[in-house]
Amino acid sequence: MDAFSKIDGLVVPIDRANVDTDQIIPKQYLKSIKRTGFGPNLFDDWRYLDAGEPGDDHSQRRLNPDFELNQERYRGAQVLLAGENFGCGSSREHAPWALLDYGIRVIVAPSYADIFYNNCCKNGILPVVQDEEVVEDLFQQTRATQGYHLRVDLEKQTLTTPSEVTLHFTIDPGVKHRLLQGLDDIAMTLQYADDIQRYEERRRAQAPWLFTALS
Repeated sequence: MDAFSKIDGLVVPIDRANVDTDQIIPKQYLKSIKRTGFGPNLFDDWRYLDAGEPGDDHSQRRLNPDFELNQERYRGAQVLLAGENFGCGSSREHAPWALLDYGIRVIVAPSYADIFYNNCCKNGILPVVQDEEVVEDLFQQTRATQGYHLRVDLEKQTLTTPSEVTLHFTIDPGVKHRLLQGLDDIAMTLQYADDIQRYEERRRAQAPWLFTALS
């Protein structure tokens, strides 16, 4: 996955609590496991006025003009501002895949569903937790200010507003390291490739009959 260090990103507000993973990426799009191509279906039921299916030309579908992702002022957003318990529901990894494919690298919310939070961290999205009052203030500022940006610095663990107010956030040191280095589960395992190889060679010498079928 791509490493995350810092961004200065346009903010899009999705001011809803308990947004579940089926709302983030509906079930009909879960047939693919390619990790890419889900961006056009992010928030599909809210984003379009007609129903969609895999294989549709989504550029020809009718957009909901009232939905934030379809508004010109939020195009190209990299920071998603969300309500409490964001990402609840089923544990589908397609949800962070869709967010990432759309271009979202940071989510700011009062709370997240645990599995969704972990899936974000394992796919290069930084989920930031802030107090509900802080998030509500950010919602107000985002709606009131065209082109509202947040500067996000993972190393310093800070969010900085356009008025130079700095907000600090906490994050598990292990998760922080993975994001900074761009390490998903496979990359973490491959860091020990030499140790794994030595174990396999030692095991083959100790119990060669176990490897007969593999020879």
